[in-house]
Amino acid sequence: MSQTIAVKVPDIGDFKDVAVIEVFVKVGDTVAAEQSLVTLETDKAAMEVPSPAAGVVKELKIKLGDKVSEGSVILMLESSAAVPSPIASAPASKPALQVTPAAAPNKPPVPVQASAPASKPFTKGDIHAEVVVLGAGPGGYTAAFRAADLGKQVVLIEKHASLGGVCLNVGCIPSKALLHVAKVINEADEVSHHGVTFAKPEIDINQIRNWKESVIAKLTGGLAGLAKQRKVQVVQGTAKFSSPNSLTVATKDGNKTITFDTAIIAAGSSVARIPGFPYDDPRIIDSTGALQLQDVPKRMLIIGGGIIGLEMATVYDALGSKISVVELMDQLMPGADKDMVKPLHTRIAKRYEAIYLKTKVTKIEAQKNGLKVTFEGEQAPEPQLYDRVLMAVGRRPNGREIGADAAGVTVNERGFIPVNQQMRTNVPHIFAIGDIVGDPMLAHKAVHEGKVAAEVIAGHHAAFEPLTIPSVAYTDPEIAWMGLTETQARTQGIAYEKASFPWAASGRALSIAREEGITKLLLDPVTRRILGAGIVGVNAGELIAEAVLALEMGADMEDIGLTIHPHPTLSETLGFAAEMAEGTITDLLAPKKKH
Repeated sequence: MSQTIAVKVPDIGDFKDVAVIEVFVKVGDTVAAEQSLVTLETDKAAMEVPSPAAGVVKELKIKLGDKVSEGSVILMLESSAAVPSPIASAPASKPALQVTPAAAPNKPPVPVQASAPASKPFTKGDIHAEVVVLGAGPGGYTAAFRAADLGKQVVLIEKHASLGGVCLNVGCIPSKALLHVAKVINEADEVSHHGVTFAKPEIDINQIRNWKESVIAKLTGGLAGLAKQRKVQVVQGTAKFSSPNSLTVATKDGNKTITFDTAIIAAGSSVARIPGFPYDDPRIIDSTGALQLQDVPKRMLIIGGGIIGLEMATVYDALGSKISVVELMDQLMPGADKDMVKPLHTRIAKRYEAIYLKTKVTKIEAQKNGLKVTFEGEQAPEPQLYDRVLMAVGRRPNGREIGADAAGVTVNERGFIPVNQQMRTNVPHIFAIGDIVGDPMLAHKAVHEGKVAAEVIAGHHAAFEPLTIPSVAYTDPEIAWMGLTETQARTQGIAYEKASFPWAASGRALSIAREEGITKLLLDPVTRRILGAGIVGVNAGELIAEAVLALEMGADMEDIGLTIHPHPTLSETLGFAAEMAEGTITDLLAPKKKH
């Protein structure tokens, strides 16, 4: 007997009002179970929502560009199949574990099916480990090293030739090396306004690339040395679970079976793609391709105005490319408050060829003389020809790429692996950390999760329960935020007060000719404690740490304002913002006297 199902947006963590960037079906289409229906995009990741069952699409409740949240109805599906629950219920004979996405430790617990304990007998493989770690990114190598320090015999599996994962090899580190080059180029140009003029720089792209690679080699080589010192056995190859206590690893010497007492999944995420574009054309690149620095294209389009896209835009703009950015939402960097993004937008709008908001790319045609791109939306131009197109629409977790079902590990609709505050999955002896367990997909989150997992395995009482995880965009100017944003406060109905200090009143900012910055604090109107902070300006990423510590320590505005900051520095803008909140500031006229 057929039934009509309301297919809804699943649990997407703390994100609200997420954009629909692709709709794969239309009314009347027949879909299979697990077939992708739509793609949603946050500032850090793109995610596909699969169909819970096979059936026929009867009605679409959303369209491209709509904003949705958890529970929003996507479509009505007529199905004759029984619809499975998103997560299986625990059998009566075994207690259900309670888990919650690690990125949102305060969410209600999610029940998942309990699995057999690790003590169930199994035959040891070619290699046996007390602890095996799958993936050697920042979270993975941290977990492996911490477990080894705590006396465990550890095997670390990595598919690439060097340790460090995406972050060290094709992500965080090489991008910051290139951003440093961009900063020097821009500062050399801008200082001409103050009486010092340099000749136009000569760009030796091969030397820049070699320098970037040397930075990577120093870090990854250091990790290899640390692994050796700790007696962590490194196995290079691609691994998938073959049972709850074993992995099959495809190595250059053939398949090897690695068995384990406990495992930590740190398999990360992959670049997200919008379907339908000619990706076989090498002129369409992702962030990994952009970091290879093959050339400096004359005209370059960045699809996606989030952190990754705008960082790469900063690099290629400084090297001489004419940059255009297209973003579906009504602002760049949708995860940040608009007042934090405005100074960045104002600055790059003067440098870039174009910024198209509320606009999307509908077609890319590979031609001999370039990539012809067709747009649609409020600010859509006529079709344009570009030498390169950078796809920067986020990342997807690798939860479905590791054979998790063979181990009985639950993978949710988005490809994430749910865990509890100990980083334990529904299988008691298997843990998971990093991008694969939930947003935000950030290396510094993964590092702390990795330590927690290792310590729990070693018998310590540990839990991942941060009050906040800071985010940083290493653009020019940088944007950093932590805790509650104004957008979240308004959406969630949380009472707050705001205190902002403009860098135009900062002696340090004026002396380096970068007075466009702002330091903003959000506070509880009753307790005066800090709730959140946002900073836009030079070195914002370095400055946000003080606000993170203030939140973790429960500091109020008086605590921050009375803390003596060195003068003249950009760091004192945090103290000034707190004084603005308290009405005690003397460097500006306080908007309202508190005491």
